[in-house]
Amino acid sequence: MTISEAKVFIVDDDCAVRDSLMLMIEQEGIKVGTYSNGEDFLNACCKDACGCAILDIRMPGMDGMQLQQELNRRNIKLPIIFLTGHGDIPLSVKAVKAGAVDFLTKPVTRENLLLSVRSAILESQRLITQLANGQDAKSKLADLTEREREVMALAVAGSPNKEIARRLGISHRTVEIHKSKIMHKTGATNLLDLARIANEGRLLE
Repeated sequence: MTISEAKVFIVDDDCAVRDSLMLMIEQEGIKVGTYSNGEDFLNACCKDACGCAILDIRMPGMDGMQLQQELNRRNIKLPIIFLTGHGDIPLSVKAVKAGAVDFLTKPVTRENLLLSVRSAILESQRLITQLANGQDAKSKLADLTEREREVMALAVAGSPNKEIARRLGISHRTVEIHKSKIMHKTGATNLLDLARIANEGRLLE
């Protein structure tokens, strides 16, 4: 995903704020969607959205913190930037601890806004890549038998073949056969690559 492919979602009940932010961001060639409340945004936002969301922390109805919680509940991995008044700083710190990537105080300067937006989009790119790698790894691990998963877990943990054989009650030769099949099924080129696949596929959790 490039910057031009990303989209910034602005949620603020103040029309003037929405228009000002949209103008500054669109001038950088970044797509923007604006919403006056959290409910409209949730109706328009899909799970695989890429980019970031700028949320006003205080809005009628669903406020920014509640909207953040709902996005987390729906497992929507969209980096969040909070837009706050000066009196909301303690609340903003709490929001960042809950997963927001940044918070900006009103009125925000163009420089600070764009710096924050670009950083959030980079984080979105990282999350999308991480998700894709995880899905690819899970696909590779799906064909492993239960015994092959046991052998793989011990192998990537650093156990030698002799130790794996002893712990699983199988022969040294059987361990070698299992490892050969594991490497073939996962496409791993070496033990380090196999450990990466196991980690991304959450085999070790």
